[in-house]
This record gives sequence, C-alpha cells and structure tokens, in this order.
Amino acid sequence: MTINKTQNGSELTIALEGRLDTTTAPQLDEEIKSSLDGVDKLVFDMTKLEYISSAGLRVLLSAQKIMNKQGSMVVKNVSDEINEIFEVTGFIDILTVE
Repeated sequence: MTINKTQNGSELTIALEGRLDTTTAPQLDEEIKSSLDGVDKLVFDMTKLEYISSAGLRVLLSAQKIMNKQGSMVVKNVSDEINEIFEVTGFIDILTVE
C-alpha cells in the first residue's frame, strides 16, 4: 500500500493506494498517529484504494475517535466495493463518507 500525505494548514489529506489489510494497517496507524498534531480536519482519499479489511477498519475507527476530540474526519472517493463494506459493517453510520 502507498500512503501519500498532503498538509494544507490544519487540514491533512491522506491518499491511500492499494490494499489496506492486516499487513499494511499498522503502517497507516503509525503514519496517522505521528501526523495529527495541530490537525483539525483529516481527509482520507480512497480513490485508489482497492480493498479494506477489518484491520483497516480498526485504523479508521481509531482515527475517527482521535478526530472527534480535535476536529473532523472525512472519507472521500470511496469505491462501490469499499462503500458496501462500510454499509455491511455499520461504518457508514460512524464515518462521514462523501
């Protein structure tokens, strides 16, 4: 998986490419936790994300909990397959998906 971070003031965009699974989730978790100081809007761009596993969902949930305290989090450009995973798991009600 490739993680591309773009910071614009207090807004951080993280673009994910490839597969977010058991192997890559810890890497993303570390990237997020080391990048959120001073961030009040976190945006995940999933245009090129092909797959997300339960480990990936846990990372998103963890990021959402942090951002609930310090700002907002948005998930953008979700494919139909990943949107279906969000719906089946109930994450569609937890995350802000645009």
